[in-house]
Amino acid sequence: MKSKLTNNQILLNEIIKQDFIENGKYSTEDLFFEFFSAEHTLKKYDLSYEEIERGIKGAGLDGGCDSIFLFLNGTLITDDDFDISTFPKDKRLELFILQSKNTTTFKEDSIMKWKTISNNLLKFSNQRNDYKNRYNEDVLNSFDLFKSTYIDLMRSKSKVQLSINFIYITKGIEIHPNVNAQANELKKQIKELYPNSNVTTTVEFVGADKIMSLLSVPKTEEFSLKLAEPPIAIDSKKDYIGLVNLFDYYKFITDKDGELIKHIFESNVRDYQGSVTVNYKIQETLKERNGEDFWWFNNGVTIIASEAIQATGKELIITDPEIVNGLQTSTEIFNYFKNIKDEFHDDKRRVLVRLIVPENDVSRDKIILATNSQTNIPNASLRTTDSIHRQIELYLKTKGLYYDRRKNYYKNMGKKPNDIISVSFLAQCLMSILIQKPDVARARPSSLLSDDVSYKALYLQNHNLSTYYNAAYIGKKVEDFIKKNKDYSPSERGDISFYVLFVVCATLVGKIKINSEDLIKININNIDDTVLNIHTDMVYKYYKELGGNNKIAKGTMLIEKLKTSFQFINPLV
Repeated sequence: MKSKLTNNQILLNEIIKQDFIENGKYSTEDLFFEFFSAEHTLKKYDLSYEEIERGIKGAGLDGGCDSIFLFLNGTLITDDDFDISTFPKDKRLELFILQSKNTTTFKEDSIMKWKTISNNLLKFSNQRNDYKNRYNEDVLNSFDLFKSTYIDLMRSKSKVQLSINFIYITKGIEIHPNVNAQANELKKQIKELYPNSNVTTTVEFVGADKIMSLLSVPKTEEFSLKLAEPPIAIDSKKDYIGLVNLFDYYKFITDKDGELIKHIFESNVRDYQGSVTVNYKIQETLKERNGEDFWWFNNGVTIIASEAIQATGKELIITDPEIVNGLQTSTEIFNYFKNIKDEFHDDKRRVLVRLIVPENDVSRDKIILATNSQTNIPNASLRTTDSIHRQIELYLKTKGLYYDRRKNYYKNMGKKPNDIISVSFLAQCLMSILIQKPDVARARPSSLLSDDVSYKALYLQNHNLSTYYNAAYIGKKVEDFIKKNKDYSPSERGDISFYVLFVVCATLVGKIKINSEDLIKININNIDDTVLNIHTDMVYKYYKELGGNNKIAKGTMLIEKLKTSFQFINPLV
């Protein structure tokens, strides 16, 4: 006899159905559930929609790993190059493996698959090629990335805290004792593979009740900041300057688990610089508890917010705070209290805090630029404060698209994933179409804004906003078409998308070297499923002939093959 659904299960079914329709990217509700469950289960990491989608690996031969995410000190690590020296000496590496089943039960089989894949791919002595026919390329790449990152960290002689986390997500309520027994055996197995005391393993079951509790977390956040003294109120109590006890500031920037709330630092254009002179000096100042106040020797932090209210004489309620200057100071304060004993939490020293509620986005960007101009900053960090990006955001909004110049701003406003254009996605589209380098767009998505020559050509020398709209619109059209095709794995979709974008635009303008004027003239209404299908098939054919893997997509062979073999058929300008 089939048991009745609980209220939470009924509500969750309706929410998933509605979100599946609104998302519009997935061919089945089961596939959408993989995205939905990863989004909410890892909510604390404030991942963008693109980052979530890149983590999804389920497409057959996944070994029970529907999604895999790797974080270093809360920062998502992808297949892009990254420099571990920019992270602090104490490092926290977190591997998350998710199994998402759109069912109302938890079964032993899922845990058993994890036991098998762990034995196969978490052993350093095992070779990737031994399992190339057993697991898909996405899964193999993810485990390779984890192992190479862990080895690099150990070689750097850093203090590394590793956590391997398995999360089994369904709409279930009860967990059978046999399933729990399998979970305990999995944890024991990982302990045997990684006997180091700095390695922990968790197996978490997330059911309907837990998912509903995650869904109830408000997207607009209010933070309480306790002050050491009543603040100085400026502009009719809109902006404030005040002193905050170090431990109260530590509590302000950490969550209930004592971890740094990374997303409130998104607007700080300099990431934490790790072991550099300025941070050594901050560390030494914090350690010297000799009666001299901390704020005497430190410039403090600057916070911008959408609203700030003085709740009491010594407390501010801040809505959506963003720490735009003071990441180094904040991180050193976090590290200091994370490592000292409880008896030092009565530290009476203070840090200077400036709280500003900007009138508009222009003011906001000026504040970010001004407060981060004191030291040498990589050019890419300040790109989105350029006026062209504000103009793109405003123009795309009139067309029903949302340029996410501030990471997750429109996601938190409840806009559909299909309507959000990230900064990196637009840059990838422009690089693929206007510079004819889909290989670079695929290989280095996070670094496209760093190159001064490319940036100048794509943004500073082009002020026709229709260029950006057409690139974003066609890019989304191609991405959505390929995503709905069940014949391609997640890895293959990512590998061919920007190549398909290039050849579609080349066909529509009738030449390979496409300029901004050509792109503007494209009639986007001519891009239908027939056009997309022809060009996707062509790209995929050459891609597979050359080897059909990440290496091919990130190299020059495929784009050269397309350029030399491409024949134009009835250009539709």
